[in-house]
Amino acid sequence: MSQKVDGVATWQLVLDTNVVLDWIVFNDPGVECIARAIESGQAQPVTSDACLEELRRVLDYPALKLDAAARSIAFERYRASATLFDAGVLSAPVALPRCTDADDQKFLELAWHANARWLITKDRALLKLARAVGKLGRFTVVQPGQCDRELAAG
Repeated sequence: MSQKVDGVATWQLVLDTNVVLDWIVFNDPGVECIARAIESGQAQPVTSDACLEELRRVLDYPALKLDAAARSIAFERYRASATLFDAGVLSAPVALPRCTDADDQKFLELAWHANARWLITKDRALLKLARAVGKLGRFTVVQPGQCDRELAAG
């Protein structure tokens, strides 16, 4: 949910790989509010070894046209801004809805175990689970832009 850092509420966020790319690689205006919240310390992205490995793999995709230096800079920028969540805690079982894309289940589990406020995604398989996840009352699955009002309000 949120934690206090120097008296300021900080939201815990899980960003799927495409949202990370939109922020770190593409400077997409659609994630500008999220980027500002992270850069100001109002929001803290949380990640895991599995999520970082996926990011590293995706940064290598030829379609992104990133050279080795750009890939390294992008990866390190995200890694430096995110809190790495303890892998041991992530192995604890949890009764979450199953994502039709097994590769995306890790984002749900991370958001649950990290007690994140939001899992921010553009992935249709994850977004289809938003209502079921919302009923659990632990975190919310949203698209970029759906949390902007709360982030902007601080």
